[in-house]
Amino acid sequence: MKNISPDWSLRTKIRNNQLTIGSWVTIPHQSIIEILATAGFDWLTLDLEHAAIDYAQAMNLIAHIQAKGMKALVRVSKNEEVVIKKVMDAGADGIIVPTVKNADEARQAVEFVKYPPFGKRGVGLNRAQNYGIGFEEYVKWQAEESVVIAQIEHIDSVHNIEAILMVEGIDGIMVGPYDLSASMGMPGNYEHPDVKVALAKIEESCKRLKKTMGFHVIQSDFKKAVEKINLGYTFLAFSLDFFFLGDMAREQMKSLKDSLK
Repeated sequence: MKNISPDWSLRTKIRNNQLTIGSWVTIPHQSIIEILATAGFDWLTLDLEHAAIDYAQAMNLIAHIQAKGMKALVRVSKNEEVVIKKVMDAGADGIIVPTVKNADEARQAVEFVKYPPFGKRGVGLNRAQNYGIGFEEYVKWQAEESVVIAQIEHIDSVHNIEAILMVEGIDGIMVGPYDLSASMGMPGNYEHPDVKVALAKIEESCKRLKKTMGFHVIQSDFKKAVEKINLGYTFLAFSLDFFFLGDMAREQMKSLKDSLK
């Protein structure tokens, strides 16, 4: 059942520019959720765009995330009505929408999350509505608490950043660094001057309009996260499950082998 009376509001924290730190889940198993929960994340995002997570697995993982006191976000596969309403009906606390390039696309995402009169989401009964008996409470919850984040990961998004930020119902943005640099013809090259200019434009626009900035720090290095926090990013995705696992395994095995030389 969707927790319609959360003990804390992620949407309020995002809109008030209070720091929240989450991570990314790509491995569809409850053990990953339970392990990450011990680290103290505020929220976890299930990746339905690139990871091998299907809808049934997503519903199960959403429940496990929320049972551990974290908020459950879903990075949907695309900005599409059925995809979005299904993960919301599964009980997600909100969505991260990939490759939002302009205000119309941002507005569309909000409409797919919210019921009329503010949005256009179709009404169905599932886990989010406590399978029918919690519908009235959920109507109030989705209007006041559901989170919509526009992912800025294309140079067109940067050109239209101010219009995207001003769309009612967009709670914040998240920079996707890999795709943003790729859209400029230099995938993964964050240090290129043109990429730095694009990031600076995003940051300047968010600060001037007092809008929440988010960033996905891919590396499992806390110093990289601190760098973004010091730049004013308050909605921070810190690495992802397989990097935390792989980086620690590689680091410790290297140290072990070096000690045996």
